[in-house]
Amino acid sequence: MTPLWQREPVGVVGLGLIGGSLGLDLTAAGAQVRALVHRPATAARARERGLATEVSTDPAVLEGCGLVVLALPLDRLLDPDPALLAALPVGAVITDVGSVKGPVLRRWRELLAAAGDGSGASRFVASHPMAGTARAGVEAGEPGLFRGRPWVATPESGTDPAALEAVRQLAEALGARWLCCDAEAHDHAVALISHLPVLVGAALLQAADAGGGEAAEGAGLVRALASSGFADTTRVGGGNPELGMLMARSNRAALLEALGHYRRSLETLEAMVAGEQWSELQQSLERSHRLRPDFL
Repeated sequence: MTPLWQREPVGVVGLGLIGGSLGLDLTAAGAQVRALVHRPATAARARERGLATEVSTDPAVLEGCGLVVLALPLDRLLDPDPALLAALPVGAVITDVGSVKGPVLRRWRELLAAAGDGSGASRFVASHPMAGTARAGVEAGEPGLFRGRPWVATPESGTDPAALEAVRQLAEALGARWLCCDAEAHDHAVALISHLPVLVGAALLQAADAGGGEAAEGAGLVRALASSGFADTTRVGGGNPELGMLMARSNRAALLEALGHYRRSLETLEAMVAGEQWSELQQSLERSHRLRPDFL
């Protein structure tokens, strides 16, 4: 059967990095993409960039869409505009792209169960494409962002299998690798490999700034010598501040646990350096060298 994203229009709510990249790839693949944005200036620029077939600030633009992707910041995803809820087409498959799944799943289960015909909650598929850059806003969307990257869904026992299949077909059409897991397991995992690196990268930037000292020469030298290794290590820590805060707030318990693991690892390495335990330090770094390919 022809995938839902090819049979019926796809609605994209929000045209930042993820929504804009979705729009570019889907439009290039021949899909009819109807995008809802918040500001007229954003709509105008999105049209110039060709991010969707149709772009509007009016929620009515979603009328007739068979699949709607909520590409909203976490705060707006957890507290959506009532006008958006009212505009969601009856019977449409709804998915999101938020980086935290447990709170989103609970919130949208309640919203759709209360607003629809009783079966709306079963057509909500909580999902998360593991792709991104440090950019944000309407200029951030880029083609091929999802190619080769994981796209994870966290269905419940009551999730409509046809809705889950529709989102899988969408993800795979964009070149993503499809995965399914429990929402709690997802949130625990992303705390370690996505949310923790944001805070670690931020801390490293602040440490380099503080360690450079107040003297212009020292601070300038630290910045002048920073090269690709420092850039790679701090990319996510220097990204969108609001996004980082929202991830931490929405996944607080799992992130605190991840920070505990990191603190203990850092303290162990610090003790090796302080104690001049060079053989032990090399063994620890060798273990890290062996581990890294498993995460790439």
